[in-house]
Amino acid sequence: MELSYCTNVHPAEDLEGVLAQLVTFAGPVRRAAGLDRLGVGLWLPAELARRLAEHEPDRERLRACLDAEGLELRTINAFPYRAFHAEVVKLDVYRPDWTDPARAAYTLDCARVLAALLPPGADGSISTLPLGWREPWTADDDRRASEALAEVSRGLRALREETGRTVRLAIEPEPGCVLDTVADIVAWLGPRTAGGDATRTDLIDPEFVGICLDTCHLAVSFADPAGAVRSITDAGLRVVKVQASAALHVEHPGERASRDAVAAFVEARYLHQTRELAADGTVLAVDDLPEALAGLPADGPWRVHFHVPLHLEPAPPLASTTGVLREALAAVLDGPHGDEAHLDVETYTWSVLPGTHDLVDGIAGELRWAAEALHAARPLASEATP
Repeated sequence: MELSYCTNVHPAEDLEGVLAQLVTFAGPVRRAAGLDRLGVGLWLPAELARRLAEHEPDRERLRACLDAEGLELRTINAFPYRAFHAEVVKLDVYRPDWTDPARAAYTLDCARVLAALLPPGADGSISTLPLGWREPWTADDDRRASEALAEVSRGLRALREETGRTVRLAIEPEPGCVLDTVADIVAWLGPRTAGGDATRTDLIDPEFVGICLDTCHLAVSFADPAGAVRSITDAGLRVVKVQASAALHVEHPGERASRDAVAAFVEARYLHQTRELAADGTVLAVDDLPEALAGLPADGPWRVHFHVPLHLEPAPPLASTTGVLREALAAVLDGPHGDEAHLDVETYTWSVLPGTHDLVDGIAGELRWAAEALHAARPLASEATP
């Protein structure tokens, strides 16, 4: 399993900006982490992805910079389309959704760039949004999104036939979206039952389209990590990519100290979907942290979609969900294609975290933590194998 970190933590809207972030951050992170080589999960805004797909000299500039900094490219985050560091992002991160032809075009541009820059013999992965935000979403939207993903799966097969390079798309369930949970995507993308109607795997090739397991999102849903991974593999689907991330956990959100502590994470740029686990097992949902503070009953624990650094446990009474990440990682490694999945550290929230932080030292610390977690997960996966 290849380890990388996602560059969507750095603002950049053009090639010069991407090259600068590799020199200013990614190269120094590699050296601070003590690594000979480091993977980067590149984020490319749509206009730059198109430029790189069409212009080989620009791709060669990017390749030369990667090589000079000791970096490798195996995965691209194609979830945000543009302006991921705008003053306010919120619901804009889900636009365009998969009903818009621009989303398929952007994804295939990223695939062409990745195929050209992959190391010899390596496969690539691209993560993408789970169709779109849940409202509005109609049966016609669902049909159009299915057709667009079928088009992309055909395009990825054609790309392999043309270049000999395999690039897979990984759909990433996220709270509040059409495909909110792992259970949602397994039901949506999974195979038909005996005698049942044709499903999307008759259109969308599972060899080229699988799942991105973001472990922050998984934790927010209060799902069982190992069970969620088993449901993916039991459906004949592939975990293409694991986004190593942790959510905020609030065990006693009704207590004043807990409310004051979690309120410090309210900020204006990103959406922080919050879930409460009720005593009967029901998961109560709101779309942002201020709504949780104003409206959830706070009788059970909360999970907040706020990516917190993997190696920095929040001060009590808050906690993080790194345990979910460890369990999910072991389950993925225990399944088919587990060693082929990409593990991408994705804490994009450093700029909005309370307090001040050194970004190079912080990301290097996360990578050291993730490397240790990956090493520890391997024997757990072996023990789980009959």
